[in-house]
Amino acid sequence: MPWRGTKITSLTKRMKPTIKEYFAQAEAHREFRPGRTRIPLNVPSFGEEEVCEALDSMLTTRVTMGEKVAKFEELFARYIGMKYAIMVNSGSSANLLALSILTSPSILGKIGSGSRIITPAVTWSTTVFPIAFVGLVPKLVDVEVESMTMDPALVKRAVSPETAALLPVHLMGFPCNMTEIVEMASAKGIYVIEDACEAHGAEVLGRKVGSFGDISTFSFFFSHHITTIEGGMILTNNEEYSNLARSLRAHGWIRERSDKKEIAKRYLMIDPRFLFISPGFNVRPTEIQGAFGIHQIRKLSRELEARRTNAQYWSSRFSKFWNIFILPVEKPGTKSAWFGYPMTVKPGAPFSRNSLVAFLESKGIETRPIMAGNMAEQPVMQHLNYDVHGDLKNARMIMRNSFFFGNHSGIGKEEKEYIADCVEEFARSKLKRNVLDQKESVGYRS
Repeated sequence: MPWRGTKITSLTKRMKPTIKEYFAQAEAHREFRPGRTRIPLNVPSFGEEEVCEALDSMLTTRVTMGEKVAKFEELFARYIGMKYAIMVNSGSSANLLALSILTSPSILGKIGSGSRIITPAVTWSTTVFPIAFVGLVPKLVDVEVESMTMDPALVKRAVSPETAALLPVHLMGFPCNMTEIVEMASAKGIYVIEDACEAHGAEVLGRKVGSFGDISTFSFFFSHHITTIEGGMILTNNEEYSNLARSLRAHGWIRERSDKKEIAKRYLMIDPRFLFISPGFNVRPTEIQGAFGIHQIRKLSRELEARRTNAQYWSSRFSKFWNIFILPVEKPGTKSAWFGYPMTVKPGAPFSRNSLVAFLESKGIETRPIMAGNMAEQPVMQHLNYDVHGDLKNARMIMRNSFFFGNHSGIGKEEKEYIADCVEEFARSKLKRNVLDQKESVGYRS
């Protein structure tokens, strides 16, 4: 039906001003009322560009994985500085495919069943679960409190002959020490898989995280720096891994592989559209997700700058409370992507993490624990085969004493100051109460 494309193009052009006006009006009527307007963990930055692009896909009925997904893959690979990017339906699926690639019998040097994968104890569940799903054993190591990323010194001590890979997590957008991690892996001849699902645009020595490992993964869930509603990405410089990822993503067939013609020649009796070269999943993204991605990535730099400005302000405001809070610290030579703003209540402070969180929530400030906390303490781990290196004392403290609140471009000057004022109000009231209690105690004893 030749007329269809022309009709739809005309229709979307006519609708775009209306959609643009809708978003403009929504922004114009956005009003912050302290204590009444809730400050969420994230406000997605999509607008009329993403909606119109997605609408175009829906009206043309080209909604399954296609040209827009491929375009987003190209843009994201270029942004991170990697050769190949393969989009999937979530960051969780990206981690599953990354580990499935390295355990595949089709690659040389595959990771054998039962091998140990060293990863931080403080992470999200879908860093750990895929390790077990592919027949490997997660080995949990402790993290540094200020960056909440795994301690390279402990990683070095945790490496054993059974270790097949290091799986660092750039948690909360803070870059791991990739220089030491890559050096360790290279010296031992083991793989590096970077979980950068929360670290879009974070850097180590001017290089984007996600460009250091053999394979890296990202998430574009609704709450992340950029969103495709749901979605994830696998990146690699290895063409063999890239091709295998494209097969694993969609049933194990060869359709999206760069070597599909060579494979098809070996199996002339099989229709190449339905030629299955490996076991596979169905974790494909849609064109609607690709439509969002090609516009969202252009907004990432602006989003990161807003988060950096917010974080600098809060760190300055809270620095006076050094005796009760451990604040996040960017290490020299790194730039955090600031997934949120994490805080840790020091042991011995005159209040608990839970009491501060309850106060902030009562003021309309949304909070969260630091991901899954210490995974070794999660009840699900009784069903998994896993190892632990060391006592995980920092992970245990983070589980009990740390939390984060939102840090994103939807937070304006008023919201930023309000959050700081609320934290300061609570801290000062507790410190004052503590001083009074001490005076009363001294007076009573005398």
